[in-house]
Amino acid sequence: MRMRTRFLAAVGVAALVAGGALPAMAQGVTEQDIINDAKTPGDVVTYGLGPQAQRFSPLKTLNRDNIKGLVPAWSFSFGGEKQRGQESQALVKDGIIYVTGSYSRMYAIDSRTGEKKWEYDARLPEGILPCCDVVNRGAALYKDNVYFGTLDAKLVALNTKTGKVVWRKEIDDFKAGYSYTAAPIIVKGKIITGVSGGEFGVIGRIEARDAETGEVVWKRPVIEGHMGELNGKPSTMTGKVNETWPGDMWKFGGGATWLGGTYDPETNLVYFGTGNPGPWNSWLRPGDNKWTSSRLALNPDNGEIVWGFQTTPHDGWDFDGVNEFVPFDLNKGGKTIKAGATADRNGFFYVLDRTNGKFISATPFVEKINWAKGIDENGRPIYNEENRPGDPSKATGDDKKGKSVFAVPSFLGGKNWMPIGYSPDTKLFYVPSNEWGMDIWNEPVNYKKGAAYLGAGFTIKPVFDDHIGSLKAIDPTSGKVVWEYKNKAPLWAGVLTTAGNLVFTGTPEGFLKAFDAKTGEEVWKFQVGTGVVSSPITWEQDGEQWVGVAAGWGGAVPLWGGEVAKSTAGINQGGSFWAFKLPKTVASR
Repeated sequence: MRMRTRFLAAVGVAALVAGGALPAMAQGVTEQDIINDAKTPGDVVTYGLGPQAQRFSPLKTLNRDNIKGLVPAWSFSFGGEKQRGQESQALVKDGIIYVTGSYSRMYAIDSRTGEKKWEYDARLPEGILPCCDVVNRGAALYKDNVYFGTLDAKLVALNTKTGKVVWRKEIDDFKAGYSYTAAPIIVKGKIITGVSGGEFGVIGRIEARDAETGEVVWKRPVIEGHMGELNGKPSTMTGKVNETWPGDMWKFGGGATWLGGTYDPETNLVYFGTGNPGPWNSWLRPGDNKWTSSRLALNPDNGEIVWGFQTTPHDGWDFDGVNEFVPFDLNKGGKTIKAGATADRNGFFYVLDRTNGKFISATPFVEKINWAKGIDENGRPIYNEENRPGDPSKATGDDKKGKSVFAVPSFLGGKNWMPIGYSPDTKLFYVPSNEWGMDIWNEPVNYKKGAAYLGAGFTIKPVFDDHIGSLKAIDPTSGKVVWEYKNKAPLWAGVLTTAGNLVFTGTPEGFLKAFDAKTGEEVWKFQVGTGVVSSPITWEQDGEQWVGVAAGWGGAVPLWGGEVAKSTAGINQGGSFWAFKLPKTVASR
C-alpha cells in the first residue's frame, strides 16, 4: 500500500507574527496548574482537561435546559489550501487559545474575538510518511512555552507570546517511517512523548525530555530486547531477547506509541498504550510479541516499566492497544479501587487496577465481535482461531495470499484515537465507537526501511445497515451500555462531559452535538459546514461558559475506510476553530 504523500506537496513557511503583541501573561503555566487543570474552569492547559484525561469540566452554567441559547461567538479559519484532518484539542490560557492544525501548524488566537495573534507553520520536507492523514491532535503548555510535534518527527517548543522557536529537536528519522501526531504531556518538568509509524516497522518507545532545554532525560523502547536510556547512558533492557518474539522479528517489531499518554499524580505513574506488532502477518512472529497492543505504566523519573497489560497478545488484526488509559476511582463491593479504564480497538472495554495493572474486568462495547470468544479470568483473549487470517506460506494459488476471514471489529477499531470521557457525577464513561468489520488476509512481506510493513490486505464493511457510529455510555462497574446514540457515518471525534449533565461530541456530517449525560437524549446541535473529528473543550470567560471545537473533515476513515467511506462521500473538507458561548442573559434565566 502506498502512503498518501501527495497530500504533503505544500510546505510551510517559518513562524509568522501577526496581529500585534499579546497581552502580558500573569505567569506561565506551572506544575500546579497542570495538576489542577480539571478543577480550574477558567483555563484548559492540558490535553484531556487534566493529566488523567477524564475530559470532565466542573462547569454547570450550561445545562440541558438552557443549551438552546448556546450560539457561535466567532469562527477562525486556518487558511490556505491545507483544509483537511483537523483533530486538535485546543488549549486556553490568559485569554489566548492555542490550537494546532493539520500539516503541523500552530495558532494563537484571542479567545474573546477570534483575532489571530501568531501562526507557526513547520517546514515539512518532501517524502514524509504519515500513515493516516496529515493530522495533529494538540499541544502542551508549560511555563512560557507551548509544545507540539510535527509530521517529520520533530518536537518544537514555541514562545507563547511570540510564536518564535525556543528549541526544535528531532524525535527520529522520518525517512524510516517515524512521525509524530499526538499531544505531548508535561510531568515534573519533563515533556513526555511517544512515536508514530507502526506501519513501517519502527520501534515504539516513550521518551522524556527536559521541557526547558529539549534534552533527552530517558528513553524506553516498548519492544523486548531493546535497551533503554537514562541521562545519556544505557539503562535497562525491555524484557528479554526472544522471550516472546522469534528470531530477529523484534528488531522491526512496531508497537508505536502514537496516541500519547496520561499521568496520575496519585500513583506517580505515566500510562501509555502501544500499537500493533509489525508486520500485520502474525504467522511470521509466533508468540505474544510483547509489549505490542498493550498498556504500560512507567515511572516518570527514570522511564522504567512498572507494569504492563497486553490486551491483544499475538495481534493478527491490527487492533493496537494504543487507546488512552483513563484513571478513575471505581466503587465496587463497598470498596474504592484506584482503577483505570480503556476502550480497546479490539472491541472490549477494560478496567484495570492502575497501581499494579491487575485485571478487573473486560466487556464487549461493540456488537458481533468474532475474533475472540471472550476474555478469560486473567484478562487474556479466548481466541476464535478460525477468525485469524490464514498463513500465506500455505497458500496454493499464484497470488500467495492466505485465507481471508471476516473479522469484527475492523482494524480501525471498536474505538480508534478519539478520546473517551468520564463523569464523576454520573460515574459513566462516554465512548465514541464504531460498528464495522473487515475482510482481511495475509500476504508475504519483508522489512525495508521506509516502506509499508503490513503483509496484509483488507476491506472494511459496515455491520449494520442503519448506522456505523455509536456513542455509548458505559457503566465501568458492570460493563453495561446504559445508553447509545447511533450515527449513520463513523464517529471520529472525541468526547467532552460537564457538571451541567452534558456530553459533547462531533460528527462527520458536520454537527457539534450535545446529549443529556444520564439519558443520551440529544439536546442541541450546530452545523459547522465540515466534518468534526476533534475533541471539544469548555472554559469560563467573563462570567460566561464557552465551548470550542476545531472543524475539518479528514483522518483515517476517508483514506482507509473501504466501503464504509461511502457513508462520508461528499463531505466538504475544512480548517477552522469555532467558539460558542452562552450569554449571561440566557445563563441567568
